[in-house]
Amino acid sequence: MSHKRIPKRKAAMAAGGVVALGAAAILLPNANASQDGGSSDAAAAPRTLKAADASDLASQLAGMLGDAFAGSYYDTGEQQLVVNVVPGDNNQVIVEAKKAGAEVREVDNSMGELRGGASTLKSEATIPGTSWAIDPRTNKILVTADSTVTGEKWDKLESTVQGLGSGMATLEKSAGTFRTFVSGGDAIFGGGARCSLGFNVTAGDGSPAFLTAGHCGVAAEQWSDAQDGAPVGTVDQAVFPGEGDFALVKYDDPATEAPSEVNLGDQTLAIGQAAEATVGQQVFRMGSTTGLADGQVLGLDATVNYPEGTVTGLIQTDVCAEPGDSGGSLFTQDGQAIGLTSGGSGDCTVGGETFFQPVTTALEAVGATLGGDAAGGAGDQAGGEEAGGEEAGGGDAAGGEEAGGEQAGGDAGAGDAGAGEAGAGDAGDGTGSGVGGSDDGTGAHDGSTG
Repeated sequence: MSHKRIPKRKAAMAAGGVVALGAAAILLPNANASQDGGSSDAAAAPRTLKAADASDLASQLAGMLGDAFAGSYYDTGEQQLVVNVVPGDNNQVIVEAKKAGAEVREVDNSMGELRGGASTLKSEATIPGTSWAIDPRTNKILVTADSTVTGEKWDKLESTVQGLGSGMATLEKSAGTFRTFVSGGDAIFGGGARCSLGFNVTAGDGSPAFLTAGHCGVAAEQWSDAQDGAPVGTVDQAVFPGEGDFALVKYDDPATEAPSEVNLGDQTLAIGQAAEATVGQQVFRMGSTTGLADGQVLGLDATVNYPEGTVTGLIQTDVCAEPGDSGGSLFTQDGQAIGLTSGGSGDCTVGGETFFQPVTTALEAVGATLGGDAAGGAGDQAGGEEAGGEEAGGGDAAGGEEAGGEQAGGDAGAGDAGAGEAGAGDAGDGTGSGVGGSDDGTGAHDGSTG
């Protein structure tokens, strides 16, 4: 597990489409972009911020504003944090928020009211094929129904939304079907299922491990780096459905090197820390089926009603994904780990909604840290440093052998994910933390995606 294989996937990545190349063009030149300090006399004016800095500021202001805080989002065009506040008697908190560098916007719905509306949806409209998340840009709950929600189900959902009151929620229809993206991948294999590896981490006992989707973790106990190959990792913890969609898989070989990097095809991006997502933030996803794609965060603390059950606490985005991408990494251009691919609707041809498990929550729940930095907490590893301090070369690049270029045999839920092998060519390097050495664009890259 200490050597690395280089699958013949460059050609597949190059032919993989404009989306992957376009996303890489956006990502790589700006990987070290720094904050624009702005003028020194702008204490009461919105500051130009990187998305990561905006997320930190939003957390601070949420505590400072208390009940007046009604959510926030990142304006990518202006590179500013916009904070929603409910007007009240204490105008000083608004003044302080402006001094901190945020754009302050007065809104009607408080976070308490919005969360109350979400609770009503949970109790009265938990229907498979539906989702909801608070959208701070509209100051409403965004409710989405997929193509299976028709007839009486649609009527019930619509009446529940209307019952929340005018201006509390918006209801949208998705052309696709919400499902987990567990089948059709080409990275890690277990119990007939194929998934993507998310991020290499260090387990609480110091052993090397990786994060992937929980619905992959409950589909099989052991995972291999090649179809029908010997197991290389064993599930230690898995949550799905319920309060998340994440699993911790420990490498069976304790000598496995598992640095935190994402392989972008012809080079790697070091993952320095885990971070919270911010609505409006640009993010990138890597998966074993579709490679690199990008988009924006649309909502936080999303609830998704999959056929297998309800999952809460997810990140909603417009980043595309397809079967086999489950568990793959969601990250930022400056190397922050954001999420693990859970599921959604659509594909990378027509687009759709995709939901992600927050990495910070998963790390905290399983007691792991990114890479080899066991001293760092979930989300506070030293940013910018390569976790583990070593060039990714370690561990088997999961399945350097070709898995065969079979086309995905269709969608499958977490339990019957064996539907067909993925069609992107080789099995790619998957579970074995083959980060750094692998230059394939889509296999279980670098121990960071699968």
